[in-house]
Amino acid sequence: MRFNQGFLQKILPDAQCVGTELLEGASFSVDSRTIGKDQVFVALEGDRVDGHLFLEDALVKSAGVLVASKKLPLIDALIKKFYATKTIIIVEDPLQALYVLARAWRKLITCPIVGITGSVGKTSTKEYAAHIVRQGGQQCFASQGNQNTLLGIALNILKMTAEHTAGLFEVGIGVRSEMTKLVDLLRPTTALITFIGHSHMEGLGSLADIAAEKRAIFSFFNECNIGIINGDQAVLSQVGYAHPVIRFGQKTTNQIQARKIKTAGGTTSFVLKLYHAKYNVTLTHTHQGMINNILAAAAIAYQLGVDAKIIVQAIHTLPVCAQRFEVCSMKNKKGIMIDDCYNASPESVKAALLAFEHMQGVGKKIAVLGDMLELGDDSNFWHRQVGRFLKKSRSVKHLLLVGSHMKAVKETAPYGLSIETAESWQDAVEQLNLLLEDDNAVLVKGSRGMQLQNLVSAFAFKEKTL
Repeated sequence: MRFNQGFLQKILPDAQCVGTELLEGASFSVDSRTIGKDQVFVALEGDRVDGHLFLEDALVKSAGVLVASKKLPLIDALIKKFYATKTIIIVEDPLQALYVLARAWRKLITCPIVGITGSVGKTSTKEYAAHIVRQGGQQCFASQGNQNTLLGIALNILKMTAEHTAGLFEVGIGVRSEMTKLVDLLRPTTALITFIGHSHMEGLGSLADIAAEKRAIFSFFNECNIGIINGDQAVLSQVGYAHPVIRFGQKTTNQIQARKIKTAGGTTSFVLKLYHAKYNVTLTHTHQGMINNILAAAAIAYQLGVDAKIIVQAIHTLPVCAQRFEVCSMKNKKGIMIDDCYNASPESVKAALLAFEHMQGVGKKIAVLGDMLELGDDSNFWHRQVGRFLKKSRSVKHLLLVGSHMKAVKETAPYGLSIETAESWQDAVEQLNLLLEDDNAVLVKGSRGMQLQNLVSAFAFKEKTL
């Protein structure tokens, strides 16, 4: 399993390699802005930007290799300029060449590959599972960030080496029939579905349709593969599978369970059941929704052979995932800001509000809620449902609604709740600046397209997180 010049020429026999010898083990990138030393820069022609415009910039920075189209008019000039110090690989279609290389590299990987999908919790589950498996002494690879598209999966496959004992990959879809294409490339040996919720409904349809699309992660499974599902959801548990299935959740029928969940004093405790063994777990936050991700991660680690006691120990030292109920300090005021604005669905907004409600001793609470996007024709209904749910968040003293869809929340929000509206995150910054006092606690939650992370950056310090 050696990614070198010989491998490349075998897989891409029509590619033209000029310049220096290809360095063995080089990783791939499609972003010239973040290109690393000696990385392979693949120039992709996108809808908005053509990567070929940044070839020289990537080489001048630190890229060691270029993969570019033979159609590029300036390719001869680049070859002449960098021939002595760089490798330039000329192909018909850089994107297709990348997919061909990733598919060939995947065939050489013999360790377990776990695919993780679901409406919410994919990244958190992946990072939690990676942490637990590494605590068990394994060289576990985890796909970077939320790179869960066909391109992201291909780039991450090419990062795996013979030293890895397991690979964890996030798999995300937004339209129908997309999953089959992704898993045809990834070919997971184990796959997990975290939760089926109301997200990407414009592209995927109803809840039953979403579940069916997510279950396609098992497309190539047989009796030798393991599927892991949320056993609390009928759309997953009451379905026949052609392969063994492990269930996690709060029901007693699940092999991996959380029982006796309690939140008090800023902590959440529960009894973790791993098959027939029981363990006490205490988390240092109030977000009960995270328990689902923890159970999913524990199920993955258990299947990868991590000892149960190590799983429990590792759960108590889980990393913080950026923009997933991430508690940050305020810049110019006393108090905290909770960054939960990576994305939003009706289920995740309700879970965040409930966790916010359980936080005690944190000062006057303000909730900044942005539009939940891609909910299709039912968007107004689900935003009105969030308004009704606010009756369970009595400690929230002020509500700042951002975006056009969030106006529906105001229609059903509790009477007497102080509410402001803003059209954009920029407007919300101005509004929030007027509302803030010392010792506030501010929850920020919205879909990624609302760009509320910019609001968080304006008010809070961000520590380095996953």
